[in-house]
Amino acid sequence: MTVIALVGALDTKGAEYAFLADRVAALGATPLLIDIGVLDEPTVPARIGRDLIAELGGGSLTGLRAGADRNAAMTVMARGAANALVDLDVDGVLAVGGSNAAYVMAEICTRLPFGFPKVLVSTIAAGDTRSYVRETDLTLMYPVVDINGLNRISRPVLANAADACVGMARSRYAEPADGAPLVGVSMFGVTTAAGSSVVRGMADRGFEALTFHCTGVGGRTMESLVLNGTIQGVADLTTTELADELAGGVCSAGPTRLTAAAVRGVPQVVSVGALDMVNFYDAVPSAFSGRQLYPHNPAVTLMRTTAEECAELGRRIADRLNPSTAPVAVLFPHRGLSQLSVPGGVFSDPAADEALYLALKDGLRPGIDLHDFDTDINDPVVSGTAVDLLATWLEKETP
Repeated sequence: MTVIALVGALDTKGAEYAFLADRVAALGATPLLIDIGVLDEPTVPARIGRDLIAELGGGSLTGLRAGADRNAAMTVMARGAANALVDLDVDGVLAVGGSNAAYVMAEICTRLPFGFPKVLVSTIAAGDTRSYVRETDLTLMYPVVDINGLNRISRPVLANAADACVGMARSRYAEPADGAPLVGVSMFGVTTAAGSSVVRGMADRGFEALTFHCTGVGGRTMESLVLNGTIQGVADLTTTELADELAGGVCSAGPTRLTAAAVRGVPQVVSVGALDMVNFYDAVPSAFSGRQLYPHNPAVTLMRTTAEECAELGRRIADRLNPSTAPVAVLFPHRGLSQLSVPGGVFSDPAADEALYLALKDGLRPGIDLHDFDTDINDPVVSGTAVDLLATWLEKETP
C-alpha cells in the first residue's frame, strides 16, 4: 500500500488536510497525517501528534505553547517532523501552507534522498524560493489563492498536489546500480563549451558527470553532494560564484564554496571560469556606479571584476585548495576567463586576469600544479587537460 505523509498544522489548516487525506484515500493510497501545529487544538485527528513531534524536535509542546517565540517553536517542530519522517515507512510527503509550512518542508527534504517524492503547495512558490528548495528536488506548486479554507480554486489545486504525490510514489523510478565514480562539473552560460566538453570527455573514459549551473544553488548543491560522498571527483572549471560572494552578486554560493573536496579528500581540477563577472538582477547597486557593465539578458546584468577583486579571488582560491589531501590541479587560461573576456571581448581585461593569475601562483602551496594555457577557458585543450588529469586520478582509485 502506498503511504503518503501529510505534514501540516492541523489547527489552522485542518480543512485543507482533511481534503488532502480524503483525496489520497480515494486514489487507493493511505494518508498519514502528521501534526506540527502548536496553537489551538487540531480540528482533524493525526496519526502522529504534535506532542511527539515536539519531543522529537528536542522540546515539549507545553513549553512551546507557553513561550512567545514563534520562530523557536517552528524550529523545534520542523526538526521533529524531519526526525519523524526519516524513520517512517512512507512513500511520499506532501505539505501545504505559507512560509512556515515551507520552512518545515525544507527541513524535511534535506533529510530525504533524491528521487523521494516531495511536494509543497505554498504561496512562497511565486517568490524567492532558494531558502526553501535548498539543494533538494522539492516539487513546488503555487496555490493561486492563499491556503485559507476550501473554495473552487483551492480544491482542484490541492487535488492535483495529492494526485501528483501519489503518482510519483507509485511510479517511482529506480536508478540502475552503477559502480563508476560520479564526477561533479561546474558550468555557466559563458563557459558552456568547457563544461559540455568535460562531460563528454569523462563519459569517454567511463565516468558519469553531473553538471551544476553556477547560480549559487548549483554550487552549494555540488558541494553538498561531495560532502555526502555522492560525488567522487570534481571538475570545477567555473568558479564564478566566488566573485558573487566577494562583491555581493546574486549568484553567491556562500563561504563554503570550493571547500568540500578538500574536506572530503576528493580529487579535483579547478579553473577560473567566469571569474571575470559578477551577476545582478535588475538594477546594479549604486555603489558600483561607473563600473563596466554588460546586459546578459533583460533580467541579468553582469559587472566586470577589477584587478583588485581578481587578486583577492586568487588568494581565496589558493586558501581553499591548499588544505587538500587528494590530488588537485589548477588550470589557468590566459586569453579569456569566459566567452566575454577573450581578446576583443566586452570584458577583455588582461591586467585583471594577470592579477588573478599572480595571486594564485603566489598563494598555492607546493604540490598543487598550476597549468598555463595560451588560450581561453572554452578551448578544448583546457577541458581535455581537465578530463585527462581527473580521469587518470580516478582510474587509479577505482578497483
